[in-house]
This record gives sequence, C-alpha cells and structure tokens, in this order.
Amino acid sequence: MEVVTVRELKEELSLEVISGEEYLEREITTSDISRPGLELSGYFNYYPSERVQLFGRSEHSYLSKMTSDGRLLVMRRMARVDTPVFIFSRGLKPEYEVLQAARENHIPVLKGRAVTTQLFSNITTFLQERLAPRISKHGVLVDVYGLGIMIVGESGIGKSETALELIKNGHRLVADDRIELHKRDEYTLIGEAPPILQNMIEIRGLGIINVMTLFGAGAVRQNQQLNLIVNMVFWKDGEDYERLGSEPEMVSVLGVKVPRITVPIRTGRNFSNIVEVAAMNLRANRMGYNSGKEFEERLKNLIAKNSTEDRREGQHGK
Repeated sequence: MEVVTVRELKEELSLEVISGEEYLEREITTSDISRPGLELSGYFNYYPSERVQLFGRSEHSYLSKMTSDGRLLVMRRMARVDTPVFIFSRGLKPEYEVLQAARENHIPVLKGRAVTTQLFSNITTFLQERLAPRISKHGVLVDVYGLGIMIVGESGIGKSETALELIKNGHRLVADDRIELHKRDEYTLIGEAPPILQNMIEIRGLGIINVMTLFGAGAVRQNQQLNLIVNMVFWKDGEDYERLGSEPEMVSVLGVKVPRITVPIRTGRNFSNIVEVAAMNLRANRMGYNSGKEFEERLKNLIAKNSTEDRREGQHGK
C-alpha cells in the first residue's frame, strides 16, 4: 500500500510546523480530507479519524467559542492512533487545548497560509497523485508535440534509438527503459522515470547517456500524461497490418482506456517520423478530424457514383 509521510506533505506544500516536529514521520494512507465540523459539536458516529484533519476559519471560530474543558475533551476524542495530522489554514493559530491533545497522542500540528478551499485542493491533488496505484512498464515515454507517446516493443527493436531521434528533432524525453505509471484520476495516467533513471537513456554501443547534459534542460521533462501507445513490431511478410487508419485499439492501463497502434518496422522506415505523424494525427482526431473516415466516405461516394453511371449506361444500352 502506498503511503505518504506528514513530512513529505509539509515540504511539498511549504506548511509550517506549530508543534510535533518529532512526529512528522506519521503516515497518511488516504487522499480523503476531513473538515471536522460535526465532530466539534460532539457527533463522532462516523468520524474518519484516518484522514488529514483540516481546520478552516469556521472550525477555528467554533473552537474558540468553546470552554477550555470542552475543547480539550473534543480534541482528545479526535486525536486517535490513526489520525495523521491536524492542519490549520489561513495561518490560523490553534488553541492551547488543540496542541495539548495532539502532543498527548503524538500528532503533529501544521498550518498553511492559503485559504481553506485552496489548501484543501492542494492537499487533495498531492495525496491523490502520491497515493494512486502505480505500475512499471518497459518502454520509452516521450513528449511529442505536447502529447505523451509510450513506445513499446521487443528488446532491441530500436525504442531508445527512436527516442534519441525524436529528441534531436526537438521533442522531450520523459523516461527510458522503465516507465512508472500512476492514475491521477479516472481518465488520466501520468508517466515518469524512476529517480535513478531520470534524464537518462541507454543506446546500445554507447551505453548510458544523460540527455539533459548533452541536449539541454529543454530536452527532458519530469512527467507527462500518457496519450498514446505505439507498439513497434518486426515486419512479417503476409501479416495483415492497418492501412486505412480506422479507430485505434483501446487498451486498459490501471483502468484507464488508452489508444494503441501497432507499427511494423523494416529497413528504410524512419520510425521517428512515424511517431511524430501519429502524434499529429491523434491531435487532429481530438479536434474532430479523422483521415481514415474521410477516405472511407470518399470511397463510399465513388462507389455510389460508379453504380449510378453503370445504371445509366445500362439504360442507354437498351
């Protein structure tokens, strides 16, 4: 199970520690966030104690109007073994009883400067990305015209060499050899390189090269959405390959549907150019244009035209 520490959350969002610096290694296991309005009023039947507890202006105001004993009682009920952290937005300063209850149960208390809704959104986005299920795929991920293209295929077929040619053409490398994929939301997959392989590419005969060092910072990017899978296969005579450009095959990756095309490789084919055109064609499809459907429509019209002319010629022959 993926986990995030409170320290990682603090550093990512530049939060300030009010108390509990020594407890920042507590683990966060869910991206859901709780704003404990009902709990402050004493209703704990469905208290999601495992979530980040976020206090905004409303919660802070309610706490400030409670008696000292009342605040301590309710905060002790909220400070449970699995509660990861208390966070206050807008730079608000929590009451002493909040800090006391948190210390008793080894819970850190943080604060952020952002308004509550913005802080809520920032925390959710970070946790969803970090806690999302992850898988590792063998291949190359490149940014081509702003689209994430994952090139897959047998070992030695030329995936990295194709990526190198694309980089020379002004496109950007995201990951080579191993691609870490995670689900940002139900429609979006994000790919990145493992830390040890960031900016690196392996070219047989040359070994490992650092793309950023050789081509500059503009030749790499840290992560990219996966938009298309291009499957490289060795050309086989007699094999039936796609020729009209109909709808691509859709494959499921972590539950997200991604289009995949299969392109055969043979001597003389410039595969980097094919990948570039595949990216441009995908963008055109998203804008409502499909060259395959256009050709099919032209063919249909031509057949209808020829049929009409044949009927006319038959009538004249009579």
